[in-house]
Amino acid sequence: MRLTRRSTFAVALTAGLPGFASAQQSGQVVVGTWGGDYGDLLASNIDKPILAPKGVEVVQDVGPQDPRKTKLIAERASRRGSMDVCCLSDVDMFTLAQQGVFEPIEEGRIPNLARAIPSLKRPYSAPHIYSAKVILYNPAKVTAAPQSYADLWDPKYRGRVGLVDILHLQNMEAASLAAGGTEHDYEPGKRKLMELRSLDAKVYPSNEALAAALKSEEVWLTIMWLARGFMWKKSGIPVEHAVPSEGATSICFEMSVPKNARNRTGAMAYLDAALDARAQTAFADRMGYAPTVTDAQLPPELARQISLTQEQQAKLRTPDYEYIAKNQVALIDFWNKEFKR
Repeated sequence: MRLTRRSTFAVALTAGLPGFASAQQSGQVVVGTWGGDYGDLLASNIDKPILAPKGVEVVQDVGPQDPRKTKLIAERASRRGSMDVCCLSDVDMFTLAQQGVFEPIEEGRIPNLARAIPSLKRPYSAPHIYSAKVILYNPAKVTAAPQSYADLWDPKYRGRVGLVDILHLQNMEAASLAAGGTEHDYEPGKRKLMELRSLDAKVYPSNEALAAALKSEEVWLTIMWLARGFMWKKSGIPVEHAVPSEGATSICFEMSVPKNARNRTGAMAYLDAALDARAQTAFADRMGYAPTVTDAQLPPELARQISLTQEQQAKLRTPDYEYIAKNQVALIDFWNKEFKR
């Protein structure tokens, strides 16, 4: 897609017009993001209602996460990059931040960041939406709700536990917690996963394949994000969720501004709009991801389905990003060459 990057912002900058301050937030902002529901919700709740009236034209550069990461790395030495805003998951955002590709994030440039949940704030990104890793189960087959990750290792569920391949790191962390370990060391989880393999656990190549297995009752339990469980339940898949006693782990989808963004001021305005309580509530209602800001008020029934209680929130775990970054290759090797073989 060819992008045109001339704007009133550039004219005001060179001419020194009185309207320069407001023009700084105008112009075109290119957002590297996912398509589907996520891209649609960005357009209908951020791009058009909040930014368009300010003169900001948002162009979505839609694609999978890995090519977006590759593009950022390839362009980091360029004076001008192709993205003003980059959307990534928390683990990938941390890995790229270590390579110095992002602008620092400061509350002075993003006013709504002051209302973000403190544990979700990073110096290099704004937390857009988040959820928690929980146990999903079929209540018709699992009549007593699971209390712990360790319950998935009960022999009575032989052949009825399903895992999705793309959550290999999250599955390994859950196995480590089930073994009495922590999110800082997955070694206990390796041994625990091999035990689960001996109980005929199934591995599915995609979330869609796992959803089909849950719907057909081929499997009864899985480890998954609460938000996805919410969407699956809305679509008729028979699942409830249980927050593990070991403590749920967060997943946060974040937004950053590359240092070589062409419209950095407009990009910061985009991050601020993404944290607007109205946009946050819309994402929660449609996708089941909880707001990352404290002023977004959800209807009680929706909050019950997608949020953690105060006690569960207090036990919420954050992934150990440094551990994952240092050990990711070896962890993936174990998953592919030992657990899945």
